[in-house]
Amino acid sequence: MQYLERAGFVEGKNKYNHRMGQSRQAPPPRHNGAIRNHPSPPTSTETHSPPGSVASTSHCSSQPSTSAHSLPPSTVSVNAGGARCSSLSNSHTQTPTGIPTKYLAIDCEMVGSGPKGSINQLARCSIVSYGGDVVYDKFIKPSMPVTDYRTRWSGIRRSDLINATPYAEARKEILRLLMGKVVIGHAIHNDFKVLSYSHPSSQTRDTSRIPLLNQKAGFPANECASLKRLTKAIFNREIQTGRKGHSSVEDARATMELYKVVEEEWERQLASKSQPH
Repeated sequence: MQYLERAGFVEGKNKYNHRMGQSRQAPPPRHNGAIRNHPSPPTSTETHSPPGSVASTSHCSSQPSTSAHSLPPSTVSVNAGGARCSSLSNSHTQTPTGIPTKYLAIDCEMVGSGPKGSINQLARCSIVSYGGDVVYDKFIKPSMPVTDYRTRWSGIRRSDLINATPYAEARKEILRLLMGKVVIGHAIHNDFKVLSYSHPSSQTRDTSRIPLLNQKAGFPANECASLKRLTKAIFNREIQTGRKGHSSVEDARATMELYKVVEEEWERQLASKSQPH
């Protein structure tokens, strides 16, 4: 997904250099036209390379959003026509109907409202399963007038939002999907903030704050590396290229792949910390 705290629009940090990704047997479901051409999920044959020398832009901020909202849990993704959307992902994270049951990665794209477009507004949200299949991908119509589409980074154009899903409706759909799941994101507090939502910390995985990933990439343990730099260093793969803006599907898939690189050790560490001493 992926956002736009880029260029200092959120909490004074530049997050424009934000955060890989095909459905296995068929194209991913189209939700109100949000899915454009984007790279296929990475294969398992990719090689690792030493970290690149590309300069990073921080998208860490001090504290995640603290507001909490509760909605009835649901495992159904709804497309523009109200149809169910199932994915074909890894069986250990799927129900018999194909709906993800545990792990989801999210990335959002933002546009700006208010003076000089300084107020972040959700304009696209993409959610992928453990296997990288698209579970949700929609353009979202902000509740405030857009003053800056930030197309260079967001990939959002005026035409994308004409028939987009209203923010309040999309938010309900997204939160129903996230309820009860382990949700993975890169600087994920930014995604939650634009959704006015707080996910349980025990079920949240932020790939921008994991020393394990930085160590594998050859970066300082506590550095807040961008999704682009981590993906290049660990998978030797370029993302967020070109001038058409980021793809939140590509970024969500990249985030999930990074999580899987350190999944076993990361989860073991979290489990040991939760054990009573």
